[in-house]
Amino acid sequence: MSSKKSNKPLKSGLFLVDKPRDYASHDIIVLTRKALNVKKIGHSGTLDPMASGLLLLLVGREATKQQDFFLKQPKTYRALLQLGAETDSWDAYGEETAVMPVPPLTLEQITAATRELTGEVEQPIPFYSAKKIGGKRMYELARNGHEMERRYNTIQIYNWQDVRLVSPTQIEFTVVCSCGTYVRALGWLLAQKLGTTGHLCELRRLKIGDLDVQNAMDGALIKESTPGAIYSRLIDVPGAPAEENHDA
Repeated sequence: MSSKKSNKPLKSGLFLVDKPRDYASHDIIVLTRKALNVKKIGHSGTLDPMASGLLLLLVGREATKQQDFFLKQPKTYRALLQLGAETDSWDAYGEETAVMPVPPLTLEQITAATRELTGEVEQPIPFYSAKKIGGKRMYELARNGHEMERRYNTIQIYNWQDVRLVSPTQIEFTVVCSCGTYVRALGWLLAQKLGTTGHLCELRRLKIGDLDVQNAMDGALIKESTPGAIYSRLIDVPGAPAEENHDA
């Protein structure tokens, strides 16, 4: 049987992946590198293991050159906020650290609180995050019991959509926000505005700019996919020439 490999052109492009929950973003990147036998793969922002949804990978030299542009694109998320219980990571994977009663809420009260969290917002950075202090990731310091002062960054919340009170203690919402936003921190802020505390129990990224998760490949399928199947899904990057590849 012939083992001849074709010299099909490898184009630089955007690979849209629907990351499943419980997958690390880095694992998706590694799987894609192995599947394509390509070293140059960037991204436009990772997702926490608890989160699912759109992970935008930049394949090839010309695509990775535009990483900063895609990192700065607004992002759209759908989230489910559990009120009354706080965790150390502000998501469902953390250890419970506080419990507070949840006052009776109306949709009007919740909408008013989201208006206060629209525009420029000072956001607390979760201790369990990849942000670095003194060269070390904050989540590493947190896991080792290192005490840290709360740090903040300024973000933009463009709008809230489809806000629903799905139960007396759960709020579902869609938010469009700038890069640098921790939606679990935003959920915690919303809970504080409502006189209680909370954590995210579900989070899904729907869009990065105009790129939609509906057009993405299921990340669980990458390992078994052929290079051709992945290349056929790449979205062209304007001005990106074909690159020679020696992978079947």
